[in-house]
Formats: sequence, structure tokens, C-alpha cells
Amino acid sequence: MIAADTSSLVAFLSGETAGDVEQLAAAAAAGQLAIPPVVITEILSGSDAADLAAILERIFVLEAGEGYWQRCGHNRRLLRKKGHKAKVADSLIAQSCLDHDVALITRDADFRHFARHCGLKLA
Repeated sequence: MIAADTSSLVAFLSGETAGDVEQLAAAAAAGQLAIPPVVITEILSGSDAADLAAILERIFVLEAGEGYWQRCGHNRRLLRKKGHKAKVADSLIAQSCLDHDVALITRDADFRHFARHCGLKLA
């Protein structure tokens, strides 16, 4: 299982070609693609594509479990204390991946701080 961030998913849906898009396509073809719930919100907020909801329904969602919000807040606070940017949406995405032990496909360099200090795996 591997998770997609909004940046890579948008590139995939736009038909771009790049390494992250190829990883995403391969994971989707193998039935191994997952998305954090926040990514669903971001994608649907930025697109009017009628078939987008149908596509998202076929992708496994990394649901929040017990203590998710607390772990997310702790990791965000940790990064901010170290002087790093940690947007709320990025923190939620990273925590979803951490909790499910899946790597994240992303174009967003801000996730490198979650990898370095919180254990997030980047694809």
C-alpha cells in the first residue's frame, strides 16, 4: 500500500508525466493506492469533475484511528518547535500515513520535515 498526496494526485488526474505520477499509476493499477481523508477534501475542493467522486470511491481511504488527533498535534508541535513549516493539512496527511505505516507519494517538499523528525516514509 502507498498513499498519494494532493500534489501528485492532481498531476496524475491532469495527465502529467513524471516519476511520482508513474508511481501513483502503478499503485492504482495494482490496487495498492490509498489516500488520507484530507486529500479527498482538497481534491474535491479544487475540481468540478463529475467523475472525480467515482474515481475517489475506488481508492482505499486511510481512516483515522484512536489517538490520531493527539499524535497529529504532537508531531506538528514538534516540527514547529524545530522551526519548520507544518501546515495543518500536511500534518493530517502525514499522520494518516504514519498511523497506517504507508509511504507517501508527493511533490510537496514540506513533507521532508515529517520524514526527518517524525518517521514519515516518502516514496
